[in-house]
Amino acid sequence: MQEKKKRDPTREPNRMTIESPQNEKLKLVRRLRERRHRDRDGLFVTEGEDLLAAGLAAGEQPRLLLTAAGTGLGGEEVEPELLASVSTLGSGTRAIAVWAQRWAEGPRAACVYLHGVGDPGNVGAIVRTADALLGGSVALGPDCADPFSPKAVRASMGSIFSGAPARASIEATPAPRAALVAHGGEGLDALAGTATLCLGAERDGLPAEVREQCDVEVTIPLRPGGAESLNVAAAAAIACERVASAGKRISSPAMREASSDA
Repeated sequence: MQEKKKRDPTREPNRMTIESPQNEKLKLVRRLRERRHRDRDGLFVTEGEDLLAAGLAAGEQPRLLLTAAGTGLGGEEVEPELLASVSTLGSGTRAIAVWAQRWAEGPRAACVYLHGVGDPGNVGAIVRTADALLGGSVALGPDCADPFSPKAVRASMGSIFSGAPARASIEATPAPRAALVAHGGEGLDALAGTATLCLGAERDGLPAEVREQCDVEVTIPLRPGGAESLNVAAAAAIACERVASAGKRISSPAMREASSDA
């Protein structure tokens, strides 16, 4: 007698596994690699179980969840090799989710304003730092990388869900403002009471029109004979930590007002 084949307990009964590379849901994931499609559809993609868990923990629900067949992660199952083919990470991907983009209505203190920061990894890392240390918002000015790009989302380590970014001009950010500059600024103690930290591109820095809107310019001291500059994400982390440790939430009128309105 032929032995009855055992059912795989990780597979839901009567559920079709996606096996065609022409499947429309896989096509959507591929399209969302490009910013123009993310902007048009208002969607973005996460890869991996950690980012899936972060989104769910923040109270978000994916518009689409694709998982490798046999993993028991829920959603719609896809042949593992096929799921890996639409992943930007390659083999080993077990979960790909599509989410609605969530933008903050406007910047709030404590705020980190970015101008011309074009590397998505830096933008994502700063979103993570601001979420971890300040609990305010990241405001994106002109020529910044898309915070919902795959690289930025990975660098945010889930903070893209809990720390929604804002689109804003420098004038829309809360005052007082501090500009981080490579040379000639005051010491880090001058950050006390600042409601908005302003950072620019690593090569060009902040343009004059942004610096004019700031109340103080601050330079992070570097050791003699060492590297001439810091990565913008590293500079943001140092400044955010100084702002957080200075207790500026109490000393800044803008923050007191923001807290009372919450």
